[in-house]
Amino acid sequence: MAVELDPALLATYSDDQLYTLLKEQSNLPRHVAIIMDGNGRWAKRRYLPRVAGHRAGRHSVRRCVRACGKLGIEVLTLYTFSQENFNRPEAEVKALWHFLHETLSSEREDLDRQNVVLRASGALHQLPGKARDTLQQSIDSLSGNTGLILNLALAYGGRQEILGAALILAERLSSGELNADQVSEDDFAQGLYSPELPDPDLMIRTSGEGRLSNFLLWQLAYSEILITPVLWPDFSERDLLLSVADYLTRDRRFGKLSESAQTPLQTGGESLLDPARWKRLLKVRP
Repeated sequence: MAVELDPALLATYSDDQLYTLLKEQSNLPRHVAIIMDGNGRWAKRRYLPRVAGHRAGRHSVRRCVRACGKLGIEVLTLYTFSQENFNRPEAEVKALWHFLHETLSSEREDLDRQNVVLRASGALHQLPGKARDTLQQSIDSLSGNTGLILNLALAYGGRQEILGAALILAERLSSGELNADQVSEDDFAQGLYSPELPDPDLMIRTSGEGRLSNFLLWQLAYSEILITPVLWPDFSERDLLLSVADYLTRDRRFGKLSESAQTPLQTGGESLLDPARWKRLLKVRP
């Protein structure tokens, strides 16, 4: 059930007040996913190279990890590098992989202090050796933690993930492990990159673009989507808190009707859902 939250009132709250309010709620999202968009535009507006925007976005990652950890959110998935990003200029791609190596190396101790578990989803074999080794070292060193799961979508593509899951399912059918008439959505999902993670409850896209960009196409089927005009390097801890507050106002029905919608509406003692009434209303008159 959605929570009654007044946006105008929330805008007057301090960050500490927002934390207090949100942690009192029982229906916080388990999994938040973010398309971190706008790094290039942020840099361009400041007459800086694009890579400067990626470096600035690191601070937003740090803020969101901290906020999700404090709220008790289980999973934060960040769209870090897509399959389509491989088509960018070679110099930028190399800089992004170097930046990943650099960031993981420098942030590992802080993530450990915050009890963060690190995961990665994607075609990880496509990562350059140095970045892949640093990623695995970081995953291993944080594997004993029990707090927020930080899941990095790397060399990730939603269509590629679905295709891979379909091929795995086909192999299971071919081997006789499964019968075609018994296949379920859960069977299919076992072939996804991170089947152990819950589907995102809330997906945030920064920079105002209104598309999914090949991100978690299977998992986002019933996620609540929030698009903000804020460019990723400017996305603050407060922006994350207000996004979660907005999520709490949503009425998630998963295709069902809400209780109020299930109650027949009455007008003059007659139900608005009475078939006979609608037959009269829709009757063609001369």
